[in-house]
Amino acid sequence: MRGEDLMQAAAELARLTGNAALRYYGGTANVETKGDGSPVTIADRTAEQLAREWLAIRFPADGILGEELGLSRPDARRRWIIDPIDGTRTFVRRVPLWGTLIAVAVGETVLAGAAFFPAVGEILAAAPGCGCWWNDVRCQVSAVGELADAAVLTTDNRFRGAERRIGAWQNLSARSSVARTWGDCYGYLLVATGRAEAMIDDIVSPWDAAALQPIVTEAGGVFTNWKGESTGFGPDVIATNALLAREIRDVLSLPAQSGVTANA
Repeated sequence: MRGEDLMQAAAELARLTGNAALRYYGGTANVETKGDGSPVTIADRTAEQLAREWLAIRFPADGILGEELGLSRPDARRRWIIDPIDGTRTFVRRVPLWGTLIAVAVGETVLAGAAFFPAVGEILAAAPGCGCWWNDVRCQVSAVGELADAAVLTTDNRFRGAERRIGAWQNLSARSSVARTWGDCYGYLLVATGRAEAMIDDIVSPWDAAALQPIVTEAGGVFTNWKGESTGFGPDVIATNALLAREIRDVLSLPAQSGVTANA
């Protein structure tokens, strides 16, 4: 199946799944806590189940890895990777910057990815060699080439569980123009569409990152883990525009500086 066809299928599934979650958005969702301490709601589970039913009809031989319902058909060559609500904490607080992520991969090679943001009406879709499309218009990362002019983002600047990286974030944010926590998948949307220059996360799972790898790279950006390896499978992410890619990774590798604070 062509990359363009897989990209369109991923976008269709992202819309279907995201709209299922959207029906619960703004209401009172019963929130449970999973074993890893992260929240889950009926919206997450209902949306993922709908995605699985769609895949069972359209791609019955493919495997599925979902954040909420686990792995099915583990021996399948190709698998779909689903995060029905990326940013569940955001979702339950009725903040619209959550999204639905869909990737399709063979091994750790991502063939296509889509990210749908139902509450703000934006969708990204990409596949290697096919470009990155934002609401059906080709998009690209910014041409900002000076870190002093850059907007840098992270999901949570407390870096819980990876506190050693607080200093790295302070190094980066002190050198930038804007430092914000417009996090989860929304930060990657901003990088891919040229509205921010970097988005970093200290811990990700495949369903958090796989869809975003082709989105950022096909928009002309650079998407790696903190070791600089090109991967959509973590365990962490640095996504940047092309012009600042090396400098941002170099800054993040510097030892913490005493007295450095992030820009307001």
